[in-house]
Amino acid sequence: MTAPTQPRLVRALGRWTMVGLVINSVIGSAAFGLPGDLVRFVGNSAPWAYVLAAGGIALFMGVFAELGSQFSEAGGPYLFAREGCGRFWGIQMGWFIWLVRLTSAAANANLFVVYLGEFWPGVTATGPRIALLGLLLGGLVLANIRSVGSGARLSNFLTVAKLTPLALLILAGFLWTGAPVTQPPVAATSAGWMNAVLALLFAFGGFEAALMPLAEGKDPRRDLPFALFTGLLVIASCLLLTQIVAMRTVPNLAGSARPLADAARALVGPAGAGFIALGAMISTSGYLSAQLLGVPRQTYAMAERGDFPASLGGVHPRFRTPWISILLWGVLVLALAIYGNFIWNAIISAGARLITYGIACVALIRLRRLRPHADAFRLPAGPVIAVAGLVLCAVLVAQMSLTHAVVISLIATIGLVNWLLVRGNRP
Repeated sequence: MTAPTQPRLVRALGRWTMVGLVINSVIGSAAFGLPGDLVRFVGNSAPWAYVLAAGGIALFMGVFAELGSQFSEAGGPYLFAREGCGRFWGIQMGWFIWLVRLTSAAANANLFVVYLGEFWPGVTATGPRIALLGLLLGGLVLANIRSVGSGARLSNFLTVAKLTPLALLILAGFLWTGAPVTQPPVAATSAGWMNAVLALLFAFGGFEAALMPLAEGKDPRRDLPFALFTGLLVIASCLLLTQIVAMRTVPNLAGSARPLADAARALVGPAGAGFIALGAMISTSGYLSAQLLGVPRQTYAMAERGDFPASLGGVHPRFRTPWISILLWGVLVLALAIYGNFIWNAIISAGARLITYGIACVALIRLRRLRPHADAFRLPAGPVIAVAGLVLCAVLVAQMSLTHAVVISLIATIGLVNWLLVRGNRP
């Protein structure tokens, strides 16, 4: 009598669903807070910072597009690093991405509650806050366990819903007949430019979550490059245009804590702030939906290959989704969101993303040698671009503080211990 086979995942994610997942994985709370910071860093040159950052992130997206098109299994960057650089670096990649996504999701869950406080001030009290976080994350977890199709449909809906208020704000801004305001001059120093580009590179980050559910993509080898670059075009255009609108409508934008809400107030009156608060809630919930669709697939992939406990690779016999990984992810996000304010997430995401991008660049160079005839998208001058990406990572790492270095060392140590515990197991 043969043992029952493990249920397999369903290939239900089409090309445009993957585009939506890229957009949903990137556009979150940062879109509603960055315009003021960028003006503070570089003044009226802020729009050019978007151009520079989009160019930099395009290098890394190109690298991930080539890597992702070679695989049709779950795991995303973890899998690319494991196959290209070996098990140790795969585990390191997995931990860096896992922790970044976990803390980012917890921060967005908290921001959802903060923005809801615009309409219901009492929700920020401890009891209602915990209850709301439980309902929010519980609903998203159930939708994603129910089927990858329902999770994808929810992600698609929230992608459209989060882009709609931003698109309406952009339209209102360009139709506005009032006299544009002038921002106070700011001396754009090299340090200011570095801060601006760093902030935007990390604001553009998160697309790697869209690479994790490749085992459920209909044709990931063909669809992934299209999804990444189409998503980047939409994201960069949206963020750049909202920056321009905010600069045209909000006096002293550098001093605004809620720049897009202030822009909407200037354009359509007092209702504008509530409109943008609603948009921010949709944006953060959309971000959470995308993370719940993507990140548990990495946990599933690591368990499937023996790098995490095998139980985390369990697939629901009826719904055919990695339900244990989804449930674990939701519980951990809820716990971190309840615990408090995760401002240190910026420190983790800053350093960890640079490490993951650097490992990915090395993986591209290695896989070009290991798989010279792979049936995959080939990035023009791929090895040269990968080296350029490594140089960019090195330049940005050089700007990190001692605190960054301590956090990165801690994460790397966790990954090392993980590797030592499993290295004797069959990969």
